[in-house]
Amino acid sequence: MMGKIQFFAEKIRFKIKNPKKTSNWIKNSIEKEGFGLGHLNVIFCNDSYLEELNSKYLNHKTLTDIITFDYSDSAALIHGDIFISVPRVKENSLEFKADFDTELHRVIIHGILHLMGYSDKSKPKKQQMRKKEDSYLSLRT
Repeated sequence: MMGKIQFFAEKIRFKIKNPKKTSNWIKNSIEKEGFGLGHLNVIFCNDSYLEELNSKYLNHKTLTDIITFDYSDSAALIHGDIFISVPRVKENSLEFKADFDTELHRVIIHGILHLMGYSDKSKPKKQQMRKKEDSYLSLRT
C-alpha cells in the first residue's frame, strides 16, 4: 500500500507551495529512516487553533509552532496528524533569519521525526534532532 500525504488548512487561508514536491521530499525522508508511509495529514492553522489543541489534548498552556499526533499501530509505518501554526513559523523565520519555506519545511520534518520516534526532550536529543532536520532539509530539490 502506497502511503498518502494530505495538506489542509484550519482557521487560516494558507496553501503550501509545491505540494507534490514537498510530499515527495517527505516520503524520501521517511524511507531514508527505514519507515514506510501510511497516512499523514499536515494541517496548517493559526495560533489560537493550535493553542486550543495544545490545551485540550496535551494539557499544555504554551504557544507552540507544531503539535504531532501519532496514530501508528506499527513501528514501521508512519500514520499521524501534524498541526502547524503558520504565524509561529513566520515569526520564527524572521527570528532565525531563515527563508519562510525553509523554516516551514524544518517544522514539517521536525513533526515527521517525532512520528519516527525522535525526541527533543533533552539537550543531546534536541541536537540530534536538529542535525537530522538539517540533513533532510539539504535533500530538498
